[in-house]
Amino acid sequence: MYIALKRWWIRLYASYVAFRHRSMLAVIRHVVADKYLRGEGIEIGALHNPLIVPKHARVRYVDKWPTSYLKEHYPELRTRKLVPVDIVADGETLDTVCDASLDFVIANHFIEHCKNSLKTLEQMFRVLRPGGILFVSLPDKRFTFDVNRQTTQIDHLLKDYADGPEWSMREHAEEWVTKVLEVKDSAEAERQVKQLSEAFDDTTMHFHAWTQDEILEIILALKRQLRLNFETELFFRNGDFEVIFVLRKTA
Repeated sequence: MYIALKRWWIRLYASYVAFRHRSMLAVIRHVVADKYLRGEGIEIGALHNPLIVPKHARVRYVDKWPTSYLKEHYPELRTRKLVPVDIVADGETLDTVCDASLDFVIANHFIEHCKNSLKTLEQMFRVLRPGGILFVSLPDKRFTFDVNRQTTQIDHLLKDYADGPEWSMREHAEEWVTKVLEVKDSAEAERQVKQLSEAFDDTTMHFHAWTQDEILEIILALKRQLRLNFETELFFRNGDFEVIFVLRKTA
């Protein structure tokens, strides 16, 4: 009885610590948002966890599918309250969003899901007005289920940008199946890799995985290789879990 009670308290305390940790991450995100976000903007892929924005910021939510379909696509979120999708658009291209029309773009834990990460960030800058803010957070792979994956190097991202991401799609699928899902049986692994390869547009896997250093290299590549005009307002490690960076578009 004592051992069972002790184990229950340990699980309860672990849940409490995890809740406090997630809460602190959200609080810090909110503090950063309160400092930088003004006017009208969008958040991409918010689902059930939208960024808390200040009262002087008006945000619309962008996703590839309408809310009703998202609940089918993410069965694990059926009991959670999803934000209403205001703009149906591919978050990687923002194809239905006009150039220089927004004061801010928010993308939390979204870029790692993108097949062509640099091109996606370029499109986010496209829709920002001069002076507009790009608010991005990315997970550090060392503290997520991506821990056993290879770190995506900047040369890989630049090749995706120049040649398109199709060249590495199977490689990403194999790594996801063997390193994240940890499928050991070779026949089953091949079946899942093939299934993923045939449905890349619908998958929610992480195509890329980074540590803090590689995330910094992404920002440098946006400026040096893609020649985007911006100032780095903030580069901040939010606990162990993620890195937040805030970029301001310049004329």
